[in-house]
Amino acid sequence: MIIVKTEQEIDAMREPCAIVRDTLAYVGSLVRPGVTTQELDEAAEGYIRSRGAIPSCLGYCGYPASICASVNEEVVHGIPGPRILREGDIVSIDLCAYKNGFHGDGARTFAVGSIDAEKQKLLRVTEECFFKGVENLRAGTPLYDIGAAVQKHAEENGFSVVREYVGHGIGHEMHEDPSVPNYGKRGTGVRLRAGTVLCVEPMILAGDRHVRVLADGWTAVTQDKRPAAHYENTLVVREGGIEILTL
Repeated sequence: MIIVKTEQEIDAMREPCAIVRDTLAYVGSLVRPGVTTQELDEAAEGYIRSRGAIPSCLGYCGYPASICASVNEEVVHGIPGPRILREGDIVSIDLCAYKNGFHGDGARTFAVGSIDAEKQKLLRVTEECFFKGVENLRAGTPLYDIGAAVQKHAEENGFSVVREYVGHGIGHEMHEDPSVPNYGKRGTGVRLRAGTVLCVEPMILAGDRHVRVLADGWTAVTQDKRPAAHYENTLVVREGGIEILTL
């Protein structure tokens, strides 16, 4: 069931979403060769808590960290640890914050020093896929128009989209209905109502779309070992467009 939010509820979501926005910017400023993903996780947790919020990911279904830090061929849900970031890597940071009874959620992929042309294009196109996906989003838009636009832009640029992992609704729970895939057929799916709050999150792969999960039970990687990128925002569907809460 899709839970449409009241204006009071949306106002309560602004603060956790702002904390997500600011934490992503802060963590991004720390990304450089020689830093470990564990150090990024500790910095993010400290910052989220300093703002009076709780890192939603920590303990979620047993997840052991406050952020997901996915490097190169890791698509999503990479567990922070002693891995040292190296020149030429890319790292996707996905994090959530809980405050005022609501969650905010967002993700960015950062370059570690200088990266090659393929990775530069992948980061650019992944961010573009988000904005293509929501370009025409407003009350009454069919849900799968979002994914259709994401998929079209990714594939036109020679990339592919993940099928196994999707965006979602968000509110009192970190994951609510509806699921928001990054692929689909235009004109299909439930017509979204004003006040629906969604996390739209293109996960774009440089190679083919097939992924597998590592033995840790969390980290999803590309089967062809080519890089992946992730870009996510929490947004509100409005009568005439959208309001992005994490920008």
